[in-house]
Amino acid sequence: MEKRIFGIETEFGCLVRDQSFGTAEEVVEAVKDHVFYEQRRGVIDLHARDYAFEPARAGGFLRNGGRLYIDAVGSHEEYATPECCDILDLVAHDRAGRAIVQQALEALEISDGVSFHNNAIDHFGGHTFGCHENYLVQLDDRVFTEALGALLPFLVTRQIFAGSGRVGGHRLSRPSSKSNIMTQSEHEVDYVWVSNFYGVEIDPTVDFQLSQRADHIVKTISSRVRFNRAIINPKWDSYYSYSNLHRLHILFGESNMSDYALMLKVGTTSVTLDLIEMGLAPDDIDLLDTLETLRTVSRDASCRWLVRLRSGHTISAIDLQRKFLAAGKEHLSKRDQQTDMVLREWERTLDDLERDPMSTADRLDWTAKKKLYSEFLRQEGGSWHDDIMQSLDLEYHNLNPSAGLSAGLEENGSLRRLTTDVQVANAMQNAPSNTRAAGRGVVVNALLDRPGARYVIDWDAVYVERNRQLDLKNPFYTYEKEAARFMRGVG
Repeated sequence: MEKRIFGIETEFGCLVRDQSFGTAEEVVEAVKDHVFYEQRRGVIDLHARDYAFEPARAGGFLRNGGRLYIDAVGSHEEYATPECCDILDLVAHDRAGRAIVQQALEALEISDGVSFHNNAIDHFGGHTFGCHENYLVQLDDRVFTEALGALLPFLVTRQIFAGSGRVGGHRLSRPSSKSNIMTQSEHEVDYVWVSNFYGVEIDPTVDFQLSQRADHIVKTISSRVRFNRAIINPKWDSYYSYSNLHRLHILFGESNMSDYALMLKVGTTSVTLDLIEMGLAPDDIDLLDTLETLRTVSRDASCRWLVRLRSGHTISAIDLQRKFLAAGKEHLSKRDQQTDMVLREWERTLDDLERDPMSTADRLDWTAKKKLYSEFLRQEGGSWHDDIMQSLDLEYHNLNPSAGLSAGLEENGSLRRLTTDVQVANAMQNAPSNTRAAGRGVVVNALLDRPGARYVIDWDAVYVERNRQLDLKNPFYTYEKEAARFMRGVG
């Protein structure tokens, strides 16, 4: 899409079924080491990016321009896609991250007893972990604050097509509650800068809901997000900024296994940001209570999804989304092919959700899940609250294509794909050809052929040996020629 850079950061859940393979912390360390030292998919960080959360050798940049690393908070494997400006590139690179960690598990011969999951909830432990979105936006502090009046209503209602779905629900309580299922880590780093502890209880009133994370969001905006989870986490950092553009970091998102749902999530958000930057977003849609709306839409089993506005009126989430769609069609149609695709599929999906939500089970995660699980209950009997339903919910997100339920749906043609295995394999090795990630990929490949070189790689710059620096300030420029010349001077 024109004039937009975006990327996805995914925290993978790790489930160790066979304790002989080690703890989850040991597994994620072994996978990271195998990716960098054995498979040579990238170069490990020689420096600490953050002494508390990303010490030296906790991860590094990959040949494809993205990053794989261990986030010390929760000790989970995390993958950040390279910067993309093409939605289908982003979908391929998101899947590439899943394939990289799954292939490492298989190469270590531990995939029979260990699995990684592209989900966002621990049903029985009370934890949630994220899939975060980054967008390059033209919003200064003042405009950003004003823009929230349009952005937040869009974000909390897009779950009707972007939600990954979940069995059951949680409710937040005091940490001392007798029914609290939240387990606290033994690692001090997990609680650095914590300002708001809470307990988590299983909510028996919920069978199924749209969002995995809605029950755990406690703020609209917050810079401190451990146990203080927000919809938006402002990040005005230098390495993801350019000219008057800055990074918008969206925390309230969740991992989509469906290519289509991921495309629609990022595509519609990009269109909405275009409208906000142009001053053409719908007005008079301020929500009466943003967090309450987030939860009620997620939990509405009737699929009416009514939203209360500050004006006193109510509107359905579908009709609220249609306001953004109408503005997008009026002002952005025929701008470029991908924008037209997003507008077309946005309208189609809203029409189908209004007519029959389950008609979208061929392309949206939450409806694909609900259809699959409902059929299981009809055939086998039982209740949504049986333990096996939690297990099925987890297995939908299993990265192992021989075990994952979403992979099975794709294989039999029940869940639509937008990418091919060939495209994903290419994205595992190669950066997008139209962003600065391409130049970073050139540097990483060259460093893999120069063992012993000293380097620091970041999103916006590369430093090799002493006094050698390559700036990558413009995310829309590839820097391939500059990177090749730069690395020719490295012994």
